[in-house]
Amino acid sequence: MILPADLAFAADGTPTSPAYGDVYHSSAGGLEQARHVFLDGNGLPQRWRERERFVVLETGFGLGLNFLATLQAWRGNPGRRLDYVAVEKHPLRRADLERALARWPELAPLAAELVAQWPPPLAGLHRLDFGNAVLTLALGDARETLPRLALASDAIYLDGFAPDRNPELWGDDVVAQLRRLAAPGATLATWTVAGEVRRRLAAAGFAPERRPGFADKREMLAAQLPDAGVPASEPSRRRIAVIGAGIAGAAAAHALAARGHDVIVVESASEPASGASGNHAGVFRPLPSPDGGRLARLLQAGFLLGRRRFAGLPGLRAGWTGVLHIARDARHEASQREVVDAQALPAEFCRYLTREEAAARAGWPVAQGGWWFPAGGWINPPSLCRALLAGIECRFGVAVERLERVAGGWRLHAASAQVEADEVVLANGVDAAALAPGLRVPIRAGRGLVSHIPETATPHCEIVVTRIGYVTPVVDGLRCAGATMALDDRDPEPRLADHAENLQRLDMALPGFGAGLDPAALAGRVSFRPMSPDRLPIVGPLADAEGLWIIDGFGARGLVFAAICAELLASRMDGGPLPVEGDLARAVDPARFARRVVHRHGQGL
Repeated sequence: MILPADLAFAADGTPTSPAYGDVYHSSAGGLEQARHVFLDGNGLPQRWRERERFVVLETGFGLGLNFLATLQAWRGNPGRRLDYVAVEKHPLRRADLERALARWPELAPLAAELVAQWPPPLAGLHRLDFGNAVLTLALGDARETLPRLALASDAIYLDGFAPDRNPELWGDDVVAQLRRLAAPGATLATWTVAGEVRRRLAAAGFAPERRPGFADKREMLAAQLPDAGVPASEPSRRRIAVIGAGIAGAAAAHALAARGHDVIVVESASEPASGASGNHAGVFRPLPSPDGGRLARLLQAGFLLGRRRFAGLPGLRAGWTGVLHIARDARHEASQREVVDAQALPAEFCRYLTREEAAARAGWPVAQGGWWFPAGGWINPPSLCRALLAGIECRFGVAVERLERVAGGWRLHAASAQVEADEVVLANGVDAAALAPGLRVPIRAGRGLVSHIPETATPHCEIVVTRIGYVTPVVDGLRCAGATMALDDRDPEPRLADHAENLQRLDMALPGFGAGLDPAALAGRVSFRPMSPDRLPIVGPLADAEGLWIIDGFGARGLVFAAICAELLASRMDGGPLPVEGDLARAVDPARFARRVVHRHGQGL
């Protein structure tokens, strides 16, 4: 649970925290303090001038002044990438952030970008885009969040309320994590010279020294780790072949191209989104859970990142109508209400609606109350794939038959062409195993039929409604209702029984809404979704095959998984900070299946 900060102001206008009884920055100037203590204290911008990528880690994001000062200095480095990772236990509310930053007119354009992307107060990692800079905002207690991060920072901003006001942020456990997350030769700066802070930094291997402080602070601390003669890790521009132009492949290609890689997409069909990603409209919403488990956390991350990134794509066809997720029964309804209350879910993300409120929202009677996701909606997957692939080299009608490892890379063999690349990403759904015979990844085909209901055959409803199945608003004269699921069934033809099942699901969500519909008169579309045994996607490197990667197993949640899984894949391929916690990255790693085999035989974890 994340509790937003309460913002107050001292008589001189300095922002303060009533909870901690401390100021957010020096009364002599917050932006000037950020530049003197954190940029100058880490030797910036001089240290990043010859770097293709630079990573900053901050404790205590606060008003975001340290980030904005760094971003402002970085904007003169086109073509390079700044990864800024910050931890914050009590984030400001959006309105408070906007009000506080209004005091610095010179930051107005950058502050507007930050405020526009400001995430809801939800625990976890939130990745925000600023051109060639990326902010990964980790919301949560630093003592719990830092151990879950995966990065190698070049500079550390040790910030936060004073050690005597917030001692937990300056403890041995936090300093130990900062050391773990630091690259060789990393620097650190902080405004305090408290004796216990100096001792902890020295004990962790940093070499602290006193330097002139800012304004009325006579001194500050700067520190550095030995570089051990290890050169900084730099991403290199590579030729990467992505096999598959569905939602997984398109999202992966987009994320890799955004990092400057030379990407080519190879697709056996004549156009993108010809397989499981070719449905007329799909549902875009998260799915909280009482235990806040891995699936719920990954869906939350994917929903928030996808909503920010997809909404601005030229050519995307989507409707942000909101999604009503009706409870299955009274017990489930009580659980939904408890989840919202116990996890303090912000209303902009999810709120509980009573049966009467849900019916009013749907414009139709419903059996139970449920969750309302105001930022959710429907997306036309083919338009999303085309938007993500814009400007990227694509070869359609090229069916890759086998992969060959060659000196320095890979050769893709097809009847009509050969493609060479430094690295390969398998994103071809249920066909991935055919290109990697030794692949120990159990991807199964999940056959699904979506029924197409003519607009004139049903009453009016302008939102997405889900229960056991789903129904969308009218898109180009059709509602989509579905979807069935049958494992390892490769029959491509629609079946009357499937349409009847979809109408039954529709009636469970909106009783009587489809009255009079004849399943035999409906059209629809069959596709085969790549399913993994644990319902989690499969993202990462394939063992014993250097330069061979996979992004697959999205199942029925491809629209929500796409952005976060593509970002995770691209981050792992580049060696940069991960967009999700380490335990989530391990949970979707293809090696998890091999680990489970070892464990079952008594040799593993």
